[in-house]
Amino acid sequence: MFKQKNKKGSIRLITLKSDREIEKMAESGAILAGALKGVQSLIKPGTSTWELEQYVRNYVESHGATPADLGFEGYKFATTISTNEEVAHTIPRKRKILKEGDIVKVDTTVNYKGYMSDACRSFIVGKGTPEIQRLKDVTKKALYLGIDQAVIGNRLGDIGAAIQDYAEGENGFGVVRDLVGHGIQPTMHEEPNVPHYGKHGHGLRLKEGMTITIEPMIDIGTWEIKDRYDAKDDWTDYVSADGSASAQYEHTIAITKDGPKILTSYDPEYDAKYLL
Repeated sequence: MFKQKNKKGSIRLITLKSDREIEKMAESGAILAGALKGVQSLIKPGTSTWELEQYVRNYVESHGATPADLGFEGYKFATTISTNEEVAHTIPRKRKILKEGDIVKVDTTVNYKGYMSDACRSFIVGKGTPEIQRLKDVTKKALYLGIDQAVIGNRLGDIGAAIQDYAEGENGFGVVRDLVGHGIQPTMHEEPNVPHYGKHGHGLRLKEGMTITIEPMIDIGTWEIKDRYDAKDDWTDYVSADGSASAQYEHTIAITKDGPKILTSYDPEYDAKYLL
């Protein structure tokens, strides 16, 4: 554990994990990854987001783990499942039916024997428009550009700048500012916050043993979002301020002497260089 002062002078405690702890987090991440890989078979027109919720919850629990979102601050579900202009934190619903061309984001957190993992994956329902496909591809690549910066001695700003430069500078999309990644383990949300925008060479210096999530939310239009309250469900989620579509990819990673390691990989061939 080490202490880090923020700009206001308050102390942040950041826990550094041992190799054994990181390996245990990877076991948790493997269960989560299996759920996100398997749920893809249900991503088709006519499926409700509630069916996706049931699949993920059943998969996680059948592998001896617990959906960590379930019960967190009173939350009643194992996932958040957001579509199109919904940026994040949308609850699964029986009445929300997927349609051809939708983009859907499935986000969940797993606790396996006390070890946490967190990931999100974007899917296109059927065949999407070229613009939606580009949004999905850019968001995924932006995540990996951020991961590449998660090395010992770099700073958090290097992660955010790599994502922002690519998504906004090269592709004209908007990187959400109000929702960020975070440290993880021993609880779901730990220090530090991990913005997906920033300046190279700025921010907290990265150390071996840190475990964080990188989870860019990228909109076709503005980076700004707004709250949306649903009185029927008594729930508030986030949508893009201009109604444009949003995508998200997220992995839990560990910062090691051998570079960044993805602990939630659902595509080992694609992620070969990032695996423990």
